[in-house]
Amino acid sequence: MSSTPQTENYKVADLGLAKQGRMKIEWAESRMPVLMALREKYAKTKPLAGQRIAGCLHVTKETAVLIETLSAAGAEISWSGCNPLSTQDDVAAALAAAGVSIYAWHGMSVEEFYWCIDKTLEFKPSLTLDDGADLIFTVHNKHPELASGILGGTEETTTGVHRLRAMARDKKLLYPVLAVNDSETKWDFDNVYGTGQSSLDGILRATSVLIAGKTFVVAGYGHCGRGCAMRARGMGANVIVTEVKPTAALKAVLEGFSVMPMDQAAALGDIFITATGMKDVIVKRHFEQMKEGAIVCNTGHYDCELNLDDLESLTESVRSIRPSTEEYKLKRDGRRVYVLAQGRLVNLAAAEGHPSEVMDMSFANQFFGMMKLAAEGASMEPDVYTLPEELDQEVAGLKLDTIGMSIDTLTAEQVAYLDDYSSGT
Repeated sequence: MSSTPQTENYKVADLGLAKQGRMKIEWAESRMPVLMALREKYAKTKPLAGQRIAGCLHVTKETAVLIETLSAAGAEISWSGCNPLSTQDDVAAALAAAGVSIYAWHGMSVEEFYWCIDKTLEFKPSLTLDDGADLIFTVHNKHPELASGILGGTEETTTGVHRLRAMARDKKLLYPVLAVNDSETKWDFDNVYGTGQSSLDGILRATSVLIAGKTFVVAGYGHCGRGCAMRARGMGANVIVTEVKPTAALKAVLEGFSVMPMDQAAALGDIFITATGMKDVIVKRHFEQMKEGAIVCNTGHYDCELNLDDLESLTESVRSIRPSTEEYKLKRDGRRVYVLAQGRLVNLAAAEGHPSEVMDMSFANQFFGMMKLAAEGASMEPDVYTLPEELDQEVAGLKLDTIGMSIDTLTAEQVAYLDDYSSGT
């Protein structure tokens, strides 16, 4: 484990990084006006007083703003990172120094990752806040006795929501979960604009290559893949999309992208990024076709989209040639394939994750989700729920206000017209 001695309340890489981390958090606060307005408002009434929130979400400066907003609203917090490579050690140190119970550091093993989750559960949470559902799965699979004391949980990302809905269908879910990912102010902003920008940022930090003129292959044209394709094209790349869903593929075609199977795209791409939530998107036969110097990365939640065991079987040597960049030299002909961030989320493992401005809305939804569950969770059945649409509009309206934009309002006559089925042409 990390070299920092364990204390009663935290385990981080280096507490000496706290000052640096605090400056990062303050920068994020200046870019997250919605969450800061919620902090100011609810610090007075403390609607989360008495709640114990266990969180498992990337430890970034933006997450720190969420944690401290939840705390200001009265909650007790215990936190872990939701990916072994996504924790920003200086931010974790700043939170620990401020008294937050946190167990997270960059570069932990899988064993250490789950140890940290177990530590967050020791204080018997009344609410859970998740990104990828590893925390919820740990409760269900390892500590089911805790479920009766949990009012509910929230889930941040597409992959986690999909799996939780499968649990709910099988009647295996033990408490209600709010799918924060399915709020429009999350998936149509965070997933598209956040993932697009931060994934390109991760690729550039890891490689410093020129994007213009490259053939850029995006696997998956959901919201995250769409964002990556959009930003790569904006930087001058020739973008190819691979898909398994006809409607998604057709959307990509009508947006002007080439669409083909990965079996065909593998020989053409200079840079590959997977954004599917599915395992084995790029496998042995694809690596065998790749051109010299191909760059491969993933922006999906789990690291199974690239089958790196297959790549290892083709490889005579591996070396770390740059931070977050490993060179695989193939046995057959000496071709080199470069894998970024060990196949984990390139935007968080090789960069800083989504910009603060877009996480402002996503984390406002998380905050409202915690308040809703604190107030209503005891009366909700174990299932996966979405936040009400009017809450989406409230969050979006707050965001517009903070950037100085205003919109029209329907008159009473227009509101009546919406439902007036007697009106004709």
